[in-house]
This record gives sequence, structure tokens and C-alpha cells, in this order.
Amino acid sequence: MQSRICDMLGMEYPILAFSHQRDVVAAVSKAGGLGVLGAVALSPEALDVELSWLEEQLGETPYGIDVIVPAHYIGDEQGGLEASDLEAFIPQEQRDFVKELLERYSVPELPQDREASSGLLSWSAKGAASLLDVALQHHPRLIANALGSPPPDMIKRAHDGGLIVAALAGRPEHAVKHLKAGVDIVVAQGYEAGGHTGEISTMVLVPQVVDAVSPTPVLAAGGIASGRQMAAAMALGAEGVWTGSVWLTTEEAETHPVVKEKFIAATSSDTVRSRSITGKPARQLKSAWNQAWDSPDGPGPLGMPLQTMLVSEAQLRISRAAATSPGARDLITYFVGQVVGQMNQVKPARRVVLDIIEEYADTLARMAKQLD
Repeated sequence: MQSRICDMLGMEYPILAFSHQRDVVAAVSKAGGLGVLGAVALSPEALDVELSWLEEQLGETPYGIDVIVPAHYIGDEQGGLEASDLEAFIPQEQRDFVKELLERYSVPELPQDREASSGLLSWSAKGAASLLDVALQHHPRLIANALGSPPPDMIKRAHDGGLIVAALAGRPEHAVKHLKAGVDIVVAQGYEAGGHTGEISTMVLVPQVVDAVSPTPVLAAGGIASGRQMAAAMALGAEGVWTGSVWLTTEEAETHPVVKEKFIAATSSDTVRSRSITGKPARQLKSAWNQAWDSPDGPGPLGMPLQTMLVSEAQLRISRAAATSPGARDLITYFVGQVVGQMNQVKPARRVVLDIIEEYADTLARMAKQLD
């Protein structure tokens, strides 16, 4: 396909696939798209392992990585605080709320021999810099920042290392800020998307961002899981699509079996934007977990990264017990967009790529006939 995005990233189809699972990333890149590995939950050592594996699988075939450096977070003045410093910012009221919620739903404790974790992910300037150190020892084609403009040093180092830099934007002014910072690609992510989203729908946002940053290429994200939706995005001025949710029910995805079952049964009305996991609004499947946190009777979520630190062990307990505990099953959730209503069967990731492209071509042919 002819697209600046394909030329920039060295791929056949302008489909980028964000996933935390390396098998999905590899499968999409092999199928002609570009798999993008979500790295925020990885330590530098773990990222090195993942990228080494990907390059063994892919050879010269391109792939990307995604990090998270929010524009604002607790400790941003210092580039990110240590977990020991941040613990003091977590009020007892929220700790008690988590404890009571797990007791109410009879979620079992973790094994006593399990090694403790701080729950602090690599979403800070310091954390992302460590991940970039590792990435530059490998050969990704793209690095994307999912929240806010990438720090100037990150952009310079990435460009010096030959990487294309992208950033996600939920508002036109965010896209302009990314452009001024020096990014190469802007991802216009609409309200429908899974994970961290803004409040403007994809249909409205994409043309506004295209106009705001032209001639910089724009990818459309949010509500895209089929060829018809891809055709709509391209008609709005995007030069490719950034997808995420659709890969969660592929054969390669290591999505929790209970969550995958919930996804397949869900409709597009079964998601909610909630701060209950990360501290920033993130679209996820409705569950007893986010309903409890978003209730006016509760203490309310903390900011990023405190909320993730607060709930990380609780989320692990819920995940471990969901297959056998009805209470944990009620609580378990995961990030997913409104397109979950289309995700009603399990397919190989390669098949998903080809289905999108085939339907995209059919859609363009049908529209061309309308012009005739």
C-alpha cells in the first residue's frame, strides 16, 4: 500500500498494533503491519529479554516500543521519585478501602513466599530513559509515548539512534505540542479507545489533528478493528491506524482467560473511563472494581503513579483468583475500547491483519463504484 507511514516505518500495511505481548507484536509485524511492544510494565532487564526475542523472531522486519511519560504526575519535577519516597503520599483511607473491597468479595491472600513488589511502573522520565537505554542497544524502528509529549532528551536520543518518534494526542492542542517538541508521527486517539483516553471522539478528533499538524503524518486510534473503520480513518485524513483492543482476543494474546471470556461476551456499552487502576482516566471493561472506586461513597482514586502502587497487589490477587473465586471474577477488569463489541471470536493475529486489509480494499472498491 502507498502510505508515508509505510515508507517511514518499512512495513507493508499502515496498521500499527500496540500490545503488551511479544507474540502479538511479532505476529503483526510478520503479517505486514508494525507490532508495538508496550514496555511500561517491564524493567530494563526484562525489556532486553523481550527485544532480543523479538529480533530473533523478526530479523530485519521492523517493530516498535511504547513507553509512558505523562505530562504531569507526582514527582515529575524530579523526573520520577523512588517507590520508598512515594509511599508516604498514599493515605490510610485508600489503603483501608482496598482492604475492605477485597474482603467484601472474598479474594484470597497471595502466597506468603511471594516476593513483594512496589507496584511502581516505568512511567516517569527516569524510567523511560532506562528503557530507552535498552532500546538503543537493539533495533526498534519506532518509539511512542502514550501520555504527553516525550521529554526533549528522549526525542534527541531516539533521533540520534535512528528511531522514529510518535506521541498520542487526545486533543488538537496536545498534537501541536507534540509537533513543537519534535515528534515525527502524531497518533490522534479518540474517546472510544481502550486505556488512557481524552473526551473527543475519533470521528471528530482525527480531522482536527490532521489540520493542526499538517504535513506531519497522523495515525488514527480509537474504535478501529475492521477494514471499514480503517477506511473511515483514512478518509478523515489519517495515513494509518493505531490499534490495540482488537489484539486482546487473538490466539497469541496472553489475556487472562476470564478477561478474554468477558471481552468476547461484552457489548460496546460494557466499558467505562475510570481512574481506578492508573490514577488517570483509562477506558476498561465495567466490573465491580471500577464501580466501587467510582462510587460517590468511596474515597476516590489517587493520582498517577500512586493509584497503581496502591492497587497493584490487589490486582494481582484478583487475577490469581479469578478462575476459581466468584468475587474475584466480579472484580477483574482490563483496559479495552468500545470496539470490544466486535471482538466476539478468537483469531490468529495474522488473520486479523489480513481481514482488516481485505475489508479495507473491498470498502474502497465499493466507494469507488458510488463515484461512478
